[in-house]
Order: sequence, then structure tokens, then C-alpha cells
Amino acid sequence: MAKLTFGGIAEDIVTRDEFPLDRARQVLKDEMVAVLGYGVQGPAQALNMRDNGIRVIVGQRPGSSSWDRAVFDGWSPGQTLFRLEEAAERATIVQFLVSDAAQRTVWPAIRDRLVKGAALYFSHGFAVVYRDQTGVVPPACVDVILVAPKGSGRSVRANFLEGSGINSSYAVYQDYTGRALQRALALAMAVGSGYLFPTTFEHEVFSDLTGERGVLMGALAGLMEAQYEILRRHGHSSTEAFNETVEELTQSLIRLVGQNGMDWMYANCSTTAQRGALDWKDRFRSAVAPVFEKLYDSVKCGEETSIVLASNGSPDYKERLESELRQMRESEMWQVGAAVRSLRPENWSNNHQSMR
Repeated sequence: MAKLTFGGIAEDIVTRDEFPLDRARQVLKDEMVAVLGYGVQGPAQALNMRDNGIRVIVGQRPGSSSWDRAVFDGWSPGQTLFRLEEAAERATIVQFLVSDAAQRTVWPAIRDRLVKGAALYFSHGFAVVYRDQTGVVPPACVDVILVAPKGSGRSVRANFLEGSGINSSYAVYQDYTGRALQRALALAMAVGSGYLFPTTFEHEVFSDLTGERGVLMGALAGLMEAQYEILRRHGHSSTEAFNETVEELTQSLIRLVGQNGMDWMYANCSTTAQRGALDWKDRFRSAVAPVFEKLYDSVKCGEETSIVLASNGSPDYKERLESELRQMRESEMWQVGAAVRSLRPENWSNNHQSMR
């Protein structure tokens, strides 16, 4: 394993050099992997494993749109596509990738179909860590492992097709067979990981829920809305406000950060931008740090889990979700965003034709 040392603490990082795909295939050669759920992570992980030569079947509820999607992707009913329960019965490795809320509902049927020595695989520590709320308590006679790709299912598949892979975390919660770690690492490479870093089920879910509500989604959307509204209130046009808030970030600056880091992005901006950003960075950090502390506490104590389960279990959840997303979509900022995106160079020829 490769070693990365930060603050005097060494972390084990597993790359494709340490655990190549051929080794993963050898570890999994006698396994049958059942991917339960074909929603967010399921399609990407199942397709990547299939393309990598792993024996894979899919479990999904017949008659659902996800079942139809699986058929479209080449999974054959009765051969490689089954009901959730039947897929679990056929497998030596069960990838439990139905949604967090659905895991609580279908768990009893899946638990009763796990064979002794099987591996129960998660891509999120949610169900196990918050077992008092979900009821997901794995039997003692199975391995319990985690591989959590650090990206959406779309990114997992796109990176795989590009050959780059996506970074993932891995963990072993329960090692019944003595092979849990090897199974986890093999599956991580099989689903398209580029490199792996260790975690625990607890740390994965605490960081994931904090990140989603924070920088990755919640905080990002809130910061954008606040800046856009301030610029508009002071007389800036909608296009100018959007470009200075969203377009320049997503189309230019964040790409520089991804390439070589925040300091490199700063070094490649104007001296005026550098000075202002450095002066204001700590003010923003001080302002939002208490919010992040409160957020982390809410995640750790299970309050966020309670909210998720109650909300997602509501009969009108999809309708309320669509209403909230529609409000975002129809807000001035994102209506302007749709118009601005249509003007990007890659869309110019089509726009030019439509303007004639």
C-alpha cells in the first residue's frame, strides 16, 4: 500500500498498482455479486463490474422505472435481473444499494436470505451506523464491508468509461470469513475506483452527510443564492450576477482548483482577486464555522437521519420534493443559468441555427 503522511500520521492509500484488476478478478472468481437497487449508484457499479468481467446480477422491483432502465441496460429478466429477494438468495456478495429510506423497509426480507459466509456490501454507512432507527443489524455469520465512491453514480460510470476511475473509501465492519478486506478491495477496484483510502462506517457517514449538507450541496447553493441576491439588490443585471456567482466558478476557477489546488488557482488570478480573496477568506470561515459545528452535531446524534427517514417515508414525499426542486429551478438565478448555459461555445452552433 502507498503511504501518505499528514501531520505526522501515515494513511494507507491503495492504488491500482497495489491492487490491480487482475487480482480483483482472482479474488472474486467464485463469487456471484447481486446489486440490489438500480437507482443512483446501482447502475454504475453493476455495469462497471460487468464490463470488468465480474459475475453480476441485479435485484430490483418489477414494474418500476428502475426495472425498465435495467432491461434497457441489457440485464435480462430471469437470467441476470431478478426480484430483490431472489437476487439476494442467488448471491455470495450482496451489494445493498437501495436508497437509505428503502433499506429500512426491505431489510427484513434481505436479511433472511443472506447465506452463511456471504458478504454484505454498502456504499454508505447510514443503515448500519443508525441501526437503532433503521433496524439494519447484520447477522454475525456474514462479512460486512463498505466501498463508497466519492461521486454520483453518473461520475462513477463516466470516469470508468474514460479510464480514470474515481476515488473511493473502504471499510470493514465485520470480518466473519477472514476475507472481508480482500473482498472489499477487490470490489472497490471492480466497480471502477482509481484509488482507495481507509475509513470506518461511522466516519464515512458522518463526513458524507456533513459534506452533502455543507460544501458539496447545501452550503454551495446557499452561498450562491446569497451573493446573487446581493448583486441584484444593488442594481447588477441578472446575467452579470449569475456570471460572477456561478458561471465563472463552474467553468473556470473550480477547474483550476481541481487541477493543482486552491493556492494554484489563486496564483493564476489577478493580484486584485488574490488580495481580496485572502483578506475575506478567514472572515467567511469564521462566519460559517459555527454552522458547520452545529451541522456535524446534528449528523452525529442521528437528528439528520431521523429527518431523512421521516421525510422519505412520507406518502407525498416525491410530490413535495418536486415542488422544492421546481422552486429552485424556476427561481430567477437558475432561469438565468439555463439561458447562460445555452450560450456556451459548445452550444453556439445550435443556438445560431435557432436564431436564424
